Amino acid sequence: MKLHELKKNEGATFARKRVGRGPGSGLGKTSGRGEKGQNARSGGGVGPIFEGGQLPLYRRLPKRGFSNAKFKIVYAVINVEDLNCFEDGTVVNPALLKEKGIIKKELNGVKILGEGNLEKKLTIQAHKFSKSALEKIEKSGSKAEVI
Repeated sequence: MKLHELKKNEGATFARKRVGRGPGSGLGKTSGRGEKGQNARSGGGVGPIFEGGQLPLYRRLPKRGFSNAKFKIVYAVINVEDLNCFEDGTVVNPALLKEKGIIKKELNGVKILGEGNLEKKLTIQAHKFSKSALEKIEKSGSKAEVI
C-alpha cells in the first residue's frame, strides 16, 4: 500500500451544507432559518447564558467570600542564566534589567530563580531570590543583595 492509494472509510466525510441554493437542497430561500424572528436575522440569536428571561444562574447564586487576588504580589521573574549577558563586576539592578529588555515591567519587584548556571561575577540587587538561585550566585563568586 502506498500513500496515494489510501482512501477514507465509507461515511467518514460529509458534503457541507450549501445553504440558499434553490430547490433540491432542502435549504433554499430562508436557508433553514425559518421565517422572521431573532434567529432568522444575521447576528441574531441569544447569548450562551440567556435562559429565556428566567433569572440567570449567575444572578441566582449568592456572591460570597473574599478574594485576595486584587492584593496579590506578582514578581517579574528571571533565571540566573539570563544574567550571563552582563560583564564581570556589573551591578545588576531592576532598572538595568528593564533597560536591557530582560524584563518588561518591574511589577511588585524582581525575583531571581535558579534555572541554569551563572558564569560571571556580578552584584545582583533584587527583591527576592530562590534558594537554588542564591546557591548558584554564591558558587559563582557573585553577591546577592535584597533591596
